Amino acid sequence: MAKMILVTGGARSGKSSFAEALVAKAGRRIAYIATAQIFDEEMRYRVELHRCRRPAAWQTYEAPFEAEKALQDAGHSHDAILFDCVTIYLSNLLCKPGERTEEEEYENVRQAMAQLIASVRQLPAEVTVVFVTNEVGAGIVPENALARRYRDLAGLANQQLAQAANDVYAVICGLPLQLK
Repeated sequence: MAKMILVTGGARSGKSSFAEALVAKAGRRIAYIATAQIFDEEMRYRVELHRCRRPAAWQTYEAPFEAEKALQDAGHSHDAILFDCVTIYLSNLLCKPGERTEEEEYENVRQAMAQLIASVRQLPAEVTVVFVTNEVGAGIVPENALARRYRDLAGLANQQLAQAANDVYAVICGLPLQLK
């Protein structure tokens, strides 16, 4: 089973930079699993910031959906994988067209996280997988139902991943704190 690390923190906390350093130490053949979809100029700018920081040798896998397949593909030819980020992946799942009840959304997210964890567990032991996620539950209660559901689902997804992870870090003001 591969080593699994979860890195969490707030917006612009330094979590992605910290996670990039972790994978750079963990391996020479590095894969980057990108979950973002570009729908506007703001997201295009954010994605470009991440792209500019990554070494050209890192192989990027675009995986806004079915990221467990990208994990499997990357894990058989790389020794370190950076998954950035879980909460963007979660928003892709929530905004996927189709009518779902709240209970179905919770179950879909639980299953999606279970699939990611199962994919990591199937990878060789010499592989390290670092997941980046946002801590979205520390602020005020959102005013609309979708934002509250997103916050709740992100918290539950983060708990599920943290439980399965070997190591968990919280990054605050650019400083990592090891929680597990």
